[in-house]
This record gives sequence, C-alpha cells and structure tokens, in this order.
Amino acid sequence: MSEPLPGLSVDSVTGIDVSLPVAGPGVRSFAFLIDWHIRLLLALAWWLLGSFLYNGRLALNAPLAHQQAWFGTVMLPAFAIYFLYHPVLEVLMRGRTPGKRSAGIQVVTRSGGLPGAGALLVRNVFRLIDSLPVAYGVGLTLMVLTRESLRCGDMAAGTLLVYERSVADSDLLQSAARRVGRLDPVGAEIVADLLERWESLVPEARVRLARQLLQRYLGAAADLSEADELQWRSRLELLARP
Repeated sequence: MSEPLPGLSVDSVTGIDVSLPVAGPGVRSFAFLIDWHIRLLLALAWWLLGSFLYNGRLALNAPLAHQQAWFGTVMLPAFAIYFLYHPVLEVLMRGRTPGKRSAGIQVVTRSGGLPGAGALLVRNVFRLIDSLPVAYGVGLTLMVLTRESLRCGDMAAGTLLVYERSVADSDLLQSAARRVGRLDPVGAEIVADLLERWESLVPEARVRLARQLLQRYLGAAADLSEADELQWRSRLELLARP
C-alpha cells in the first residue's frame, strides 16, 4: 500500500511551489455521506410532494391508473435529483458540493486549476464503476491504494480532491480564494503570495512577476507598459478584490 502524498505541488510564476494538501479517503467519505443524506432527503421530499399534488394524498407507491403520468411527474424528477446532484452542483459550485464545502475540500485538476464541466461530468459518470459491487467498494479500495487517494472517476477525468486553504493562512489569500471568481485556487495563492512578499523583492523582480500574473489572468486588460511599480501593485490588489 502506498503512502499518501502530503500535497499536490504546482509550479507558480513566482518560482515558489504552491502546495495543495490532498484529501484522503476519510474526509472524502465524510463529505460523501453529507451529500448522500442531502440528495436522499431532497429526492424523498419531491417524491412525497409530487405524490401529494398528483393524488391529493401522501403515497409512496404508484397509483393503479395513469402510471406513466405518475412516473413522469413524481418518480422521474426524484431520480433526477438523486443521480444528478453531484454533477450539477460540482459544475455550478466550481468543484464543490455542500458536503465537500463542509469538509473543506474541492475538486481540482492535476495542475491545480478548476476543472471544466466536461471533466466534472466524466468523473461523475464513473461513479457507476466506483460504486461497485456495493457501498463504493471499488472507489474506496482505489482511494486507499493510490498515493493521491484517487478513484476511477478521478483517474478518467484527471482530477483529485484537495483541502481548501484555511482562513488563518492569510487575509489576502482568503480574499482571493473565496471572493475572486477569475482566479483558480493556484492563481489565488500566487497573487496572495506575491502581495505578501512584495516589500522583500527587488523592484524589477516584483514588477516582472506582477506583469506575468496580470497578463495571465487579465490578458490585454493588464497592459500597463509605462506604469510604475505602484500602478502594478494597485492592479494586482484589484485582482484580489471582489
């Protein structure tokens, strides 16, 4: 059995590796259980509400007549809520679900960035394999055996789960990571790191790094060819604001 890696290391433009701690089987299972209870309750709530609206009374079983209409208005939406919970919320919440957020973890790519909708859908399609034979037997076994706690879905989509940085790390990092939609987790940490180290860097180095960061995330909007270092820093600080 392999020892889990302490974190996902990603090279940054500052020359300092960004470390994203990898989430292990325990915290992943904890997040999954929270999400499982939420989606089960939502599906049951729709089933009961739909049955009440359709039959005029609470009933879990299908009526003797008009079973196809009951299936389309009650059973099908309940199943959709249950099975589409993870892919829909991970896309909308940028690699998170309520359970993952409660556990302080999120889905990222192998490079540390935010995964696209395609990758998130792929990792969720492979839940069908990970859930075999029962109780996510395949997925749990793979998470225990692989160094980065990967299940089949992660291997297929090129993703993994990492811990989000704690608030205590840095006020700037908190602002960038939690409120700036244009930055992925690695970008948020790079911006925060550069702002924290600004005074310790020589002027030429900090301007060069600021230019590289702004051009990466803002493109043409970062064109300040004649700007001094105060303008570069001001633009960088704007990137770290909501």
